[in-house]
Amino acid sequence: MGKNLIIKHIDELQDDFNRISTYIGENPELGHEEYKACKVLTEELEKYGFSVEIGICGLPTAFTGTYDSGKEGPVIGYMSEYDALPEVGHACGHNLIGTMGIAAGIGLSKVIHETGGKVIVFGTPAEETKGGKVTMAEAGIFDVLDAAIMVHPLDNFVKSGTSLAMDAIQFEFFGKSAHAAASPHLGINALEAVLQTFNSINALRQHIKPDARIHGIITEGGKAANVVPDYAVAQFYVRASKREYVNELVEKVKKCAEGAALQTGAEMKWSFYEFSYDDMVTNSPLSEAFNKELLSLGVNEEEILEQKNGSGSLDMGNVSQAAPSIHPYIKICNEAYACHTHEFREAAMSEQAKEAMILGAKAMALTGYEVLTNQELLKQIKEEFESNKALA
Repeated sequence: MGKNLIIKHIDELQDDFNRISTYIGENPELGHEEYKACKVLTEELEKYGFSVEIGICGLPTAFTGTYDSGKEGPVIGYMSEYDALPEVGHACGHNLIGTMGIAAGIGLSKVIHETGGKVIVFGTPAEETKGGKVTMAEAGIFDVLDAAIMVHPLDNFVKSGTSLAMDAIQFEFFGKSAHAAASPHLGINALEAVLQTFNSINALRQHIKPDARIHGIITEGGKAANVVPDYAVAQFYVRASKREYVNELVEKVKKCAEGAALQTGAEMKWSFYEFSYDDMVTNSPLSEAFNKELLSLGVNEEEILEQKNGSGSLDMGNVSQAAPSIHPYIKICNEAYACHTHEFREAAMSEQAKEAMILGAKAMALTGYEVLTNQELLKQIKEEFESNKALA
């Protein structure tokens, strides 16, 4: 009865959810500037009795929407993302993700007085840039969750899997300018220090694990060819499947830059220039529960693909270190469009995408219901999460 009631309510509100998704899609906003999206999502939550707080964790467009049964029970968290990309807008389908999160929360709220527990919708800004979930995880707001759930659009159904941990590290080199033809011996070439850093890292690549990635750019390299550059900057992403190995690799990369500074006589200063992402740890009992709900909603088992080893980095990884988490993908188009393209943006605004969004919201809400009512499942989720933490 409870699950049927969830499905009924989400179906009844389908037109509202479609309207919100379209509105966000037609009004793309960059990370930490998602004021319109934040307003329309939180107003919808408030309409259905959620207690909303905007501007949490010092992030003006982050929010929580809480619906508390007033009874003891598990706490279910749904993640909403709603930032767009420069130039291509919602080419990652965050208009769908943001709406799915509130739709799942509202659907589950209709039965929570029966089940007990609490549902919280988290508005998580700037996923594409600064990773709002990183700041929120550091503040500890996900620690209360028994399950953290979000669903991402794609061209296929894909089970929740892994992502790469990542650090973004910057090296600044300070040299001494001189005329490159008349008195080069008086100069200290900061650009040469950057080039030597790249050479050292290229040599290091022969001796790192296959899952690791180090890639970088030169953002400052001098102003004129006839002047010895006295300032140069390089930025690198250091990635690996586990946070521990990223930490180890960062120390080696720093040694490469230190060596380059010694070789050239330049001074070096390093810093993290973006947030650090942790690796995504999928909670398998929670993931299996979600996949079962997809099947119950009519998705064929052979349609749900296994995820290949994660190649990108997600701020959902930081959530997964704080609470049992999943980050599966749902099919919104039949063509193999890549995310962050004009084609995927158009697909995310299609009728097929809206139907997929409602399907995803139902699966999220039904999974939450299972966690609230199935004590054995809750036990398995907690045991795996604690086991993974012990191994970390």
